[in-house]
Amino acid sequence: SVLEKLLDRAALLQAEKKLTPQLAKVLVYDLLFGKGLKCGGRWKALARRHRARLEAELARMKVRRKVSRNEDLLAPEKAVSAAASQVPRYIRVNTLKTCVDDVIEFFKHQGYAYLGKAASVEELKALSGKKFLLDPHLPELLVFPSQTDLHDNLLYTSGHIILQDKASCLPAFLLGPVAGSHVIDACAAPGNKTSHLAAILKNKGQIFAFDVDAKRMATMNTLLTRAGVTGCQLVQQDFLTVDPRDPKYSRVTHILLDPSCSGSGMVTRGPEEEAALSAERLQALAGFQRRILSHALSFPALRRLVYSTCSLHQEENEDVVQAVLQEWGSAFRLVTAFPSWSCRGLAAFSGAESCLRASPAETLTHGFFVAVLERCREGAADPSCPLQPTPTPRFAPKAIPTLHPAGLGSSSSSCSFQKKKKKSL
Repeated sequence: SVLEKLLDRAALLQAEKKLTPQLAKVLVYDLLFGKGLKCGGRWKALARRHRARLEAELARMKVRRKVSRNEDLLAPEKAVSAAASQVPRYIRVNTLKTCVDDVIEFFKHQGYAYLGKAASVEELKALSGKKFLLDPHLPELLVFPSQTDLHDNLLYTSGHIILQDKASCLPAFLLGPVAGSHVIDACAAPGNKTSHLAAILKNKGQIFAFDVDAKRMATMNTLLTRAGVTGCQLVQQDFLTVDPRDPKYSRVTHILLDPSCSGSGMVTRGPEEEAALSAERLQALAGFQRRILSHALSFPALRRLVYSTCSLHQEENEDVVQAVLQEWGSAFRLVTAFPSWSCRGLAAFSGAESCLRASPAETLTHGFFVAVLERCREGAADPSCPLQPTPTPRFAPKAIPTLHPAGLGSSSSSCSFQKKKKKSL
């Protein structure tokens, strides 16, 4: 069972000889899955002594099983579906610290066989054992078999690679801000997309990353520091309350908006959870998404915005985009996102095919939706005419403290890993 594996990996029974297996299970369940420890005295103190180790083992187990919530571990038959088992393990190379070639060489030295760049999604299905490919669409994405466990790998623990689903990499990739840009990540936690934006910007520019939850912000700060991100200001604030006319955002030209959604595209989501999503809840989410998208478009210098969800529902995707485009008239237009991507938006309105979708069956990813919007040139009669680019602004970024693991090179060298480590491989 999950509890037995946690006890074994944390070596709790070996460390506490007077603790019986049954009592240990009760303590661990209350500590990690329940509403807190109900006991007191020495048993409560004992559980707290081992809390950090147990939580670390719990985090590793969630990574291995590709689940995000503790309760999903207790019902693996529901959480780990056939769809989840066919989605590969995607690894984004963090170009703030290393480069693709060096990471490939590192894995080859670890006994993995590199098969080159995949020609199609079909090749990804055939991956097995210790083999990996370069993704056919995203140049900094490596693809491993589904059950590959890299959470203890040196490249991951040092921030040189990011474990991130391919679909989740699409928003920052399609936003594509140039170095020096000012960018908003409106709903940023846990921070993988933020670190991706920083890599695209080459740490040259300014990112404003918003989230309303203090714990998520603290986690994101740790992640961004490990990834070597600088020039990112974390703001604990509801993005809907941010004043677009605030002078500090006067140079924001790009916004990544990935708001709260139903999560129906997550392959670890069980059918019971999806069935429990009421029509009222779905409409409430869609209403929130329309408001926050419209709010994002009100930033005066905005030129390009990416709206994304991990939802399969038209109400949260095409319907939201259509409603907001109608609200803004000819001020913004849909851009065809990734023309070579085969899975397009539902035919909910004229032009919806410019959006893209992702799914386990068609793209071997989590279910996802992405729309790219651009401001039209002021006064243009034809709304298909985009705003012309403006010169890249110059900016001296304010740095977040950056982690530099010993021997792994600094974030200032984009291809430093091999040079620092080749002799020890």
